[in-house]
Amino acid sequence: MPVGDGSFYLYLHGPIRRAAAAGVGDRIRVELQFNAAYRHGPTHSMPKWFRDALRGAPGAMKNWQRLIPSRKKEILRYFAELKSPTARARNITKALFVLSGNEGRFMARDWRNGS
Repeated sequence: MPVGDGSFYLYLHGPIRRAAAAGVGDRIRVELQFNAAYRHGPTHSMPKWFRDALRGAPGAMKNWQRLIPSRKKEILRYFAELKSPTARARNITKALFVLSGNEGRFMARDWRNGS
């Protein structure tokens, strides 16, 4: 995450911090390696149940198309992990609600105007 002065913050969740013996605010050294095989965009296909729901909600479809690729990828990854029909129904309702331009929370984010 850019700090604004040319430096960056790297957010690490608990298990990674514990493995690195690093606390919040600690400076750490990180090695990065370029992955030439990486292809941008969603790695999970859009589930039929989500595609059909978007087709039935033109406003939600318009906002879906306007989302940045990383947000689409995040949502499709989340949907790919849903196991039960109940979880799918609950999440499609929330997704369509916020993508239709309503204010609400979905996937631990505040949504306004479809994004």
